[in-house]
Formats: sequence, C-alpha cells, structure tokens
Amino acid sequence: MLYNKEQIKEIIPHRDPFLLIDEVESMEEGKEIVAIKHVDPSEYYFEGHFPQEKVMPGVLIIEALAQAGAVAILSMEQNRGKIAYFGGIKEAKFRTKVVPGDTLRLEVKIDRLRSSAGTGIGVAMVGDKVACQCHLMFAIG
Repeated sequence: MLYNKEQIKEIIPHRDPFLLIDEVESMEEGKEIVAIKHVDPSEYYFEGHFPQEKVMPGVLIIEALAQAGAVAILSMEQNRGKIAYFGGIKEAKFRTKVVPGDTLRLEVKIDRLRSSAGTGIGVAMVGDKVACQCHLMFAIG
C-alpha cells in the first residue's frame, strides 16, 4: 500500500462520509493511479439505495474514480494544496452492480494534463468484472 486513508486526507480535501477511497495501491504522479474502496455494509447510502437490494449508487462510483484521479494530480508538487474540480463526465457505462462487502478497484489514467485542467479515463472493477468506465474532465484550482 502506497497511502492509507489518513495520508489520502493530506492530499485531497474530502472527508467522511464523502471520502470514497480507502487506500492507494500504486501511483505515478500526474499519470496513473490504482486506489481501493472497501464497500462497507454500514455506508450511509445503503439505507435508501435500495433498501430491498443494496447497491452502491453509480454517481458515487464515478466520484470515487474522480477522487482517485485527484490524488494522482494533487500529489504533484505544483498542485499540492489545490483542489481538483469535476469538469465533466463522458461515456459513463455501468456493467456490474457494486454491493456491500465488495472491494472496488479504481484505476485512472490521466491522458491530458495542463496547468489548470485535464482529462482521464477511469475504470472501476469488482474482482475481474468492470463495474464502471468513463472519461473524466477536471479543473485544478
């Protein structure tokens, strides 16, 4: 493990219950990251989404990917102390449900990075199955 949750909090401003990554397995600053979200059965959103069949909301899977990408970008010396804002999401596809007890593997590759904006490709996996894939756009401020 490269970073644990407490170390992640030193890089991005998110806090519980909205910090959606638990650890960083590997990273090349500004280029790519692999992070992990342990989907705990006690997560607040499972009470209402959906009580009869608990499923992690797709928007939170995308947010977890964005947070992982933000760690890769904000770990760079020139971006420390800044915030990475969502600029857009394209071509989001959901393939597999994410349920309590799953381990979500978040892979983000930054494909364009400038001083104030960039794009990346995110893939969230549960085991060997793709749960979500999307193109992420962000602004750095």
